[in-house]
Amino acid sequence: MLTVTDLYKTYRTNEAEVHALENINLDIRDGEFVSLLGPSGCGKSTLLKIAAGLIGSTGGQIEIEGATVKGPGPERAVVFQDYALFPWMTVEDNVEFGLEARGVPPAARRRTSAELLKVVGLQDFARKYPHHLSGGMKQRVSIARALAVEPKYLLMDEPFGALDAQTRSVMQEELLRIWKVYRKTVIFVTHAIEEAIYLSDRIVIMTARPGRIKAVIEVEEERPRDMTSPAMSAIYRQVRGILAEEIDRAAAYEKADLVAAG
Repeated sequence: MLTVTDLYKTYRTNEAEVHALENINLDIRDGEFVSLLGPSGCGKSTLLKIAAGLIGSTGGQIEIEGATVKGPGPERAVVFQDYALFPWMTVEDNVEFGLEARGVPPAARRRTSAELLKVVGLQDFARKYPHHLSGGMKQRVSIARALAVEPKYLLMDEPFGALDAQTRSVMQEELLRIWKVYRKTVIFVTHAIEEAIYLSDRIVIMTARPGRIKAVIEVEEERPRDMTSPAMSAIYRQVRGILAEEIDRAAAYEKADLVAAG
């Protein structure tokens, strides 16, 4: 289990303080798919980065199986929106990068990359370079690279945000298929209500800055989910209603900040 306890985060500069997160408490169960949803600037990505160990908190803590997160660890892998692939490396070399850094022998690395590229449907592109791939294909490589190091937790920061609607839909299906195979615990940041409902076991809705947890919505419908069903439509209306209040608050804060700035 990943446990967030009384978590705070404040960014400080010479000119101002920005309270990004305040009093976050959350338990995420093993094998669960949890989405973080909220208005822009509410601290979703900040929370994910603290969980990844990429930045520290101002107060409180995150624990994984009782151990406090103090930095990156092998049990966690992060997938970002911008793919972060090395353009001078082939697809298979990108997938193997983390394994090579850990000293895994070449033959074992190649077996792992071959297996994962088959899982994500890119076995025919192993010797290609990132510039040969579409956006969706690049993100599949990013997911394969994250899985290669056998993490228990897959932390995903708007991984499909830059994709067109059709590709995004395909990637959602791919992610669910991969999740069912490997059963990782997934924490998924998104701005899209439909995406959160379609993918998640639970949706954590956050308030406008400073980010707090406003509601946690269980999505108990079996997969694959029909987004036009009465049950899913009801969940959509519930989530949209809660989120709309926070989007309005975020817009009001932004307007006030602009007025204050002159």
